[in-house]
Amino acid sequence: MAALRRLGSSLLRPGPAAAPGGRRGVRALRRSPVRVLPSQKERGAAAEQRQSPREPPPPPPPAVERSSAGPGLWYEKAVAGDRRLGKVVTIAKSKKFRDHHGKVLLEGHRLIKDALEAGAVLQTLFFSTVGHLKELPEAQLKRANLVKVKFEDIKSWSDLVTPQGLIGIFSKPDHAKLSYPAAQLTSSLPLLLICDNIRDPGNLGTILRSAAGAGCEKVLLTKGCVDPWEPKVLRAGMGAHFRLPIVANLDWESVPSNLPASVQVCVADNKDPGAQAETVSVLRRASGAGSAPGNLKPHVKSKPKAAPEREDEEGAASVCVPELAGQYYYENWTQTPVAVVIGGETHGLSPDALHLAASTGGKRLIIPVVPGVESLNSAIAAGIVLFEGKRQLLGRHKQEDERQKFPVAG
Repeated sequence: MAALRRLGSSLLRPGPAAAPGGRRGVRALRRSPVRVLPSQKERGAAAEQRQSPREPPPPPPPAVERSSAGPGLWYEKAVAGDRRLGKVVTIAKSKKFRDHHGKVLLEGHRLIKDALEAGAVLQTLFFSTVGHLKELPEAQLKRANLVKVKFEDIKSWSDLVTPQGLIGIFSKPDHAKLSYPAAQLTSSLPLLLICDNIRDPGNLGTILRSAAGAGCEKVLLTKGCVDPWEPKVLRAGMGAHFRLPIVANLDWESVPSNLPASVQVCVADNKDPGAQAETVSVLRRASGAGSAPGNLKPHVKSKPKAAPEREDEEGAASVCVPELAGQYYYENWTQTPVAVVIGGETHGLSPDALHLAASTGGKRLIIPVVPGVESLNSAIAAGIVLFEGKRQLLGRHKQEDERQKFPVAG
């Protein structure tokens, strides 16, 4: 019995090792883990990362494919519906953008090829099929940015009814740096053309085409003419921009410096040469804008002494324009060198053109029309006069060659 009491008391009384062991286990559970402090280098990198915002990752490089047109010729394949390309073409069609950034837009295989062969600098070429690249000079293509797009995208950019799937953005060409075709240079004549207030794009393009076909030496465009690099002018010109020098945006004071020495300037007109010769006055009415229709301004350098300004009965300023001797266009008028002025249909010849012609001893070249017909289209008139000038100059050269071969005995 005593043994049982000793056993029970030993079970109720904890042993000496039980209490410390239990308390150590509880403390271990309550302890926090050991913190590992970063190094000084890691702390500095973390501080810099907190101060500067995280930059987005760089975009992936554009996908490029090797063209089958030749080795080393690469092009970028544009994503469908890429608005960036559409905006570039739209901006290139803006005259303000062309003047400010010096870029022009050419469309179509023939026009782009003519430009490349003349030495124009191609910046970006959009094409719909790789076959278009095989038809263009490879050396010039290697220096340009080539972008392959869907034909549907080019069709949406183009204002042509049937686009060819080829659009190029060029640096604005400088007429003094272009290389014109050898056939054009050998056929060039001492015949120049001056455009005066030609404002219709189709007319100007056709006039430039006629000038190139007639073998004109140069074309001068005065201020008031439409921009020759407008897409409609380029299409109507059919490559004339890259066949002969075209000097644009000239004021009348700078026109003589762009003409050869001893040139005679004639003007195309439809006034009857049999009419009584008299001084023609162009009235310039005073208005809020201070200009008359067509912004006519008197020529200050070659103005004759007998043509002063005067006041008419109503007090309006009057600019006297000299009367030029007139003759039919098919009569002899081609002294070498010679320049012809073509005026616009709306405003006709400006006083500046008539003063310049008078200062060089020029004439009015009359294209007779049926009574009641007010005037001819300016592009038609230019073609008639220029090709008649070509006929006369070639005939003159032939006569001179014959005189040299068979001199007349004295």
